[in-house]
Amino acid sequence: MSQKTTQDWWPNQLNLDLLDEHAGNPGPLEEEFDYAEAFEELDLDEVKADIEEVMTSSQDWWPADYGHYGPLFIRMAWHSAGTYRTHDGRGGASGGRQRLPPLNSWPDNVNLDKARRLLWPVKQKYGRKLSWGDLIVLTGNVALESMGFETFGFAGGREDDFKPDDSVDWGPEDEWESTSAERFDEDGRLEEALGNTVMGLIYVNPEGPNGEPDLEGSADNIRDTFSHMAMDDKETVALIAGGHTFGKVHGADSGDNLGPEPEDAPIDLQGLGWDNEFGEGKGPDTITSGIEGPWNATPTVWDMSYVNNLLSYEWEPEKGPGGAWQWTTKNDELDDAAPGVQDPSDKEDVMMLTTDVALKHDDDFRAVLEEFRDDPDEFQETFAKAWYKLIHRDMGPPERFLGPEVPEETMIWQDPLPEADYEVVGDAEVAELEELIADSDLSISERVKTAWASASTFRHSDKRGGANGARIRLEPQRSWEVNDPDQLESVLETYEEIQAEFNESRDDDTRVSLADLIVLGGNLAVEEAAAAAGHDIDVPFEPGRVDATQEQTDEESFEVLEPDVDPFRNYLGEDLPHEPEHEMVDKAELLRLSVPEMTVLVGGMRVLDANCDDSEHGVFTDEPETLTNDFFVNLLDFDRDWEPVDDDEEVFELRDRETGEVDSTATRFDLIFGSNSRLRAVSEVYGAADGEEKFVQDFAEAWSKVMTLDRFDL
Repeated sequence: MSQKTTQDWWPNQLNLDLLDEHAGNPGPLEEEFDYAEAFEELDLDEVKADIEEVMTSSQDWWPADYGHYGPLFIRMAWHSAGTYRTHDGRGGASGGRQRLPPLNSWPDNVNLDKARRLLWPVKQKYGRKLSWGDLIVLTGNVALESMGFETFGFAGGREDDFKPDDSVDWGPEDEWESTSAERFDEDGRLEEALGNTVMGLIYVNPEGPNGEPDLEGSADNIRDTFSHMAMDDKETVALIAGGHTFGKVHGADSGDNLGPEPEDAPIDLQGLGWDNEFGEGKGPDTITSGIEGPWNATPTVWDMSYVNNLLSYEWEPEKGPGGAWQWTTKNDELDDAAPGVQDPSDKEDVMMLTTDVALKHDDDFRAVLEEFRDDPDEFQETFAKAWYKLIHRDMGPPERFLGPEVPEETMIWQDPLPEADYEVVGDAEVAELEELIADSDLSISERVKTAWASASTFRHSDKRGGANGARIRLEPQRSWEVNDPDQLESVLETYEEIQAEFNESRDDDTRVSLADLIVLGGNLAVEEAAAAAGHDIDVPFEPGRVDATQEQTDEESFEVLEPDVDPFRNYLGEDLPHEPEHEMVDKAELLRLSVPEMTVLVGGMRVLDANCDDSEHGVFTDEPETLTNDFFVNLLDFDRDWEPVDDDEEVFELRDRETGEVDSTATRFDLIFGSNSRLRAVSEVYGAADGEEKFVQDFAEAWSKVMTLDRFDL
């Protein structure tokens, strides 16, 4: 008998579990454990030598194809990093999440459980100095290098997760390897929040859309899903061609021979899954994708054979031994051209996937293939940089990158920042700047909104966004509707005047960045609002931010950071896919907020009058810009009735029970704190007669946390 959870009983209940992870460490490592410090103690050359030793050391229980685990390890690393999507920055290699559900049991990850098990001796040797996230990616690099490819670099710094990441939207389907209409928009494009076109596959169906050898549809799917990783056509072709230069696919027979995936496998298999009952269950009898054969005759060597084979021969579809669609040379030119996986004297036919042949039949993709064929050095360099981007895209700025193999070059996708060529302000200068800000005409509300708009773009998923760089003053952020562009322009002009006055008055090298000034102004506003409520607090300020340039800011890349909603500024976007309160939890999770932190920030932002477009929704106070607990006090008052203003039930009116007069308005972002039992329990602490002092202190701490989320140097 299975035990029911509250979510089972009430499936429509707002799930706040995502935020509990940010209230404490769910893993066995101490809170004070510094992984970056531990990683730097490694001898990376020794680690790589140990990995390379594994690379050609076959084990009877899972023998290496062609005597080399390199292709298997490349697939492992690719499938770890390739789950990244730009929309919310989730997925990717960080966290080592491939060893946890659902990824450890995805149909596209069949037999990668063996790849990770082969690496256990290396992981065991280095313990917590080397995370699984780093080991998996590093192993992919070592695999490429061991087969003759020159990689662009490697950076460590991926801390491991110890529980599944339930914040990732993998799709709406209830069955693996299925595709529903909900996965695509009205134009037939993959929904922007998703990264793959088929549930449980890394990108697209290798047989073609819906399992049919449809070349045009396959090319469309490839371009669509790779664009969700911010890969252009050239990077896409390089990744596919580079990856498929190595190894083979496995479909010796039907997938019906495979047992359950790791999460559903018997206890005696000890975390391994997909027990294969066909033949010997390994080597030539391996079943993975259900497609069978190598892409070339040299599957453990970096060369041009994949590109040459694809372009030089005509290919036609056939059903392979596993019953899946694959492609063979039209005149059998490459039949028996490849060695067997165990005995080289055994011969195999070279094959292609539908997704390979689709590249040849798409004009733009084909042009890239032909460029690579004519210029192998360009192919090498493009694949090296695209691979580096793939495996590091979710790590954030280069200052987080660890180890001796970090490239000197910073790419535009890493959101580069300039180095400060001046002395950062100290305590005396901060006091001087606070006077200049206080003497300006900037209101508490304006300063709070601007600081929040700047800092709250941060998302911990891929460490992008945040106040550092002051990109709030650059396109596209300065034009976002949620940022009240006209008001923002006026505020920025005032800050720029203060910055110029201060910097020009210095007779030394001390300067203040606009990024620091914006945060300092917000901090000072919070202190002033608390003082107006009778509370003396100090919001800590850490200078050291710099100002990015427009040239260092890829506008298209930053568009994905524009919020669909902002519960903290009571901003409701259009055509929301979920009820707004679910979007609120999602936003809070990206900001690494706990349930109390999310609650106190919403309540505080309301009384600080920090709503978008100066909306009065949820401003339950007669003293706006004063940091009181009025939001909670008045929300929890049950003497009045709330009524929705329309069928969408996103905005509500508070009516006096006797007169029917409208007293206040609110959104679902506001009312959920009185409706949801967990949120109400927290709100009652802040709304109690003795709750205001705690509310002010907690707000200041949560505010400071958001302002420094991107300060990886602290």
